[in-house]
Amino acid sequence: MRLILLGPPGAGKGTQSQRLVKKHGIVQLSTGEMLRAAVAAGTPIGQRAKDIMACGELCPDDVVVAIVADRIDQPDAKRGFILDGFPRTVPQAVALDRMLSAKGMKLDGVIELKVDANILYDRIANRVAEAKARGEALRADDNPDILRKRIEAYRVQTAPLVDYYRGQGVLGSVNGMAPIAEVAAAIDRVLDPAPAKPSGKKAVSKTVVTCCIWLFVVNALLGIIMIAWTGI
Repeated sequence: MRLILLGPPGAGKGTQSQRLVKKHGIVQLSTGEMLRAAVAAGTPIGQRAKDIMACGELCPDDVVVAIVADRIDQPDAKRGFILDGFPRTVPQAVALDRMLSAKGMKLDGVIELKVDANILYDRIANRVAEAKARGEALRADDNPDILRKRIEAYRVQTAPLVDYYRGQGVLGSVNGMAPIAEVAAAIDRVLDPAPAKPSGKKAVSKTVVTCCIWLFVVNALLGIIMIAWTGI
């Protein structure tokens, strides 16, 4: 199973990814981790990425796609994967599709976790207030201002992927504001939809057609018998 989860920061992608990894025996692939692993391994593409990052530049799409291509060929990814942090833009998605197609693969699903940004801001503000009241250290992302910037970056760069994958026919949307268990169940329904049951009208129509066929056959047989009897 090859999946992508879409949603802004705070939508719960990490929580659902971990659950899907355990349920389906697949791996979660983070672009950051893959880049660091490729550099550490000294692969040709890893060396290229190292040189680019040493100059303080971001790795171009073709380098990231090449690193993803190498990673999904490893044994632990044979059963499938969830891509984390990639693609972020439509051009990256196009490049990913092209790479998977060259390997005879395709995405099995893209899940969009739909959330209300204003509620996310309130959640962060409440979490910060509660942590301060308990005297706990704040997480790096426990900052409403930073969250707003990250969500705006998602809206500009990554949100267009929703329309792209909808056009591909692989997008499923779920309510990411629901409780974790309900979100998980909704994702499972998207990935493994129950077979549609025939409607009552269709079942009746099928029965009528079957009866008509049998009546035709019986009448034909009777006609043959009558002709044979008359001949005698």
